[in-house]
Amino acid sequence: MKKKVLLFGDIGIDDTIALIYARLHKEIEIVGLIADYGNVSRKDAVANIYYVMKLFDFPEGIPVILGAEIPLTGEQPTYYPEIHGEHGLGPIIPNEDHDIKTENFLEIVNIIEKHKNDELIIVNIGRLTSLATMFILYNQLMQHVKEIYIMGGAFWVPGNVTTVAEANFHGDPFAVNIVLTYAKNVTIIPLNATQKAIVTPGMVNYIDSFGKTKILKPLMEYYTKFYQERDPSLLGSPVHDALTLMAAIYPEMFIYESYPVMVVDKLDGPARGQSIAETRPFENINSGKKRHRIAFDIHYDIFFHHFISIMAGHDWL
Repeated sequence: MKKKVLLFGDIGIDDTIALIYARLHKEIEIVGLIADYGNVSRKDAVANIYYVMKLFDFPEGIPVILGAEIPLTGEQPTYYPEIHGEHGLGPIIPNEDHDIKTENFLEIVNIIEKHKNDELIIVNIGRLTSLATMFILYNQLMQHVKEIYIMGGAFWVPGNVTTVAEANFHGDPFAVNIVLTYAKNVTIIPLNATQKAIVTPGMVNYIDSFGKTKILKPLMEYYTKFYQERDPSLLGSPVHDALTLMAAIYPEMFIYESYPVMVVDKLDGPARGQSIAETRPFENINSGKKRHRIAFDIHYDIFFHHFISIMAGHDWL
């Protein structure tokens, strides 16, 4: 049976790679898309979703929902055109004259109600503001969600926004702590794992030769240029968000441990957004704190096989 996925995203390059992957995967059914601020503005996220859905002929009837425009901190968001391009799709400028129908935020309630007996999975690959809002407004309903996969955090490895913080957790640390407090069956896919999900130019060229992914090559060339300018030792660029989506399908790809987690939500200072796992054994036993599954590593060979096979359109999974 297909995995029914409700996807929250701030649709930049790596989110778009995840969307393409979901469209090509026979075991994934996207039942709703929430457009959030983050890599780009919410307006650009909506335009990018429309562009990708039309280009890849997504099934009709998938609701596109207007998510958060600003974080719970009340700050104005910081966008990242130097990483994702002016509009979030690298060199591609989507047509803004679209007629896509967007839904009110509370359409999320209808989706969860509709699919709560179908083992609904939430995958959050952007800031966590919209997801946290659902727990504030509809905590009991959210307990019907089978699993939640979150791209975010950096545990004892360098962050990508500050020395200690990853962008999704840094952008709205209040939201992260709300989700980790109230959500059940959470899996966190942090930079520890995602930075190892490297897609090389050779992989991109191979996938592109089959013609299934259309815009993958210009997106990845733009993305890889940024990463290799920042770190010339990299052989390609990481696909953070696609890996997080893959976690819902291929648990054997990951090396997990479970710990209580909190995020530093003091807005001023160098520790903002730092993700902290409580690893002391006596605290784990006696604290009664909720534990969350964290991916600390991946089996790259499994990632390589599944990424290549789905994106190239092979059937030898």
